[in-house]
Amino acid sequence: MQNNMPHLNPANAPTLPCQARSSFNRCNLPAIILGSLTFQQHPVALYLDNVAELHRQIFSALDSIDEDRTRAIHFMDYMRSSFLLDNGEEAGFDPERVRHVRVKANYLRLLRGWMFSSDGIEAAVLKRWVESRFGLLTQNHRGALVDYSTERYRAFQRDYLVGLYNANALESQLDMLYSYCQYELKRRMPKKQFFELYRGVNSIDEHEIVNKLGSKQYIILLNNLNSFSGNKEYSDVFGDYLLLTAVPLSKLLYFPGLLPGVLQGEEEYMVLGGVYKVSISC
Repeated sequence: MQNNMPHLNPANAPTLPCQARSSFNRCNLPAIILGSLTFQQHPVALYLDNVAELHRQIFSALDSIDEDRTRAIHFMDYMRSSFLLDNGEEAGFDPERVRHVRVKANYLRLLRGWMFSSDGIEAAVLKRWVESRFGLLTQNHRGALVDYSTERYRAFQRDYLVGLYNANALESQLDMLYSYCQYELKRRMPKKQFFELYRGVNSIDEHEIVNKLGSKQYIILLNNLNSFSGNKEYSDVFGDYLLLTAVPLSKLLYFPGLLPGVLQGEEEYMVLGGVYKVSISC
């Protein structure tokens, strides 16, 4: 997709609202920039702190592999080995000393949990990971999170803690997933900057409207992690209206075909949030 979005004057382009961002993150740009409309229009690469340095060997090894699927298999093998996913006891897991067995909680389980529910325990782990790495605060989990003192926010925190319980470096696994996703996008589509993606909604008011540009064009605030699809017909079953937007590749955590056997047939893209210009597509 070419960047055909009409650009606003950078001085007037909506930035990320203060209630949607943290002052701290673990990547090369602060949330106020990477969550802004300007970033959507003029994206750059995002790098998580220390991932390339700590995992240099796997990315060097992948450079010599031409076939997408073979690279994915090597990546998944590396994840099993690096994070001891098949050897919980070596990672310190003792089934006799824990109340709830969650040794199988890993990045693949989180992806499948997200596909089942964007408000589940696995989704809470993913959303909190986005907060810590990119500084984009969760806006919705089983409803709007408008006040840290509410029971709904405490329930979100409980879901996150339950999801992390007895898992082995789960957030570091997600660091690797994001970094591998970005590596693959550059390998497979070196000249591409955007995907044109759809999201089914019942009402535009499901999202915070930052500005209305016309009868079918809005600037909205998305949750910090969202599901989109490249298939218009598939998205149409999830709501009466379709949001259409240009998603920067650097805001993708997952795209269809990244890993064999994961989210197959869903054509689902997992998209980091922030401020986006969207159109209503019927």
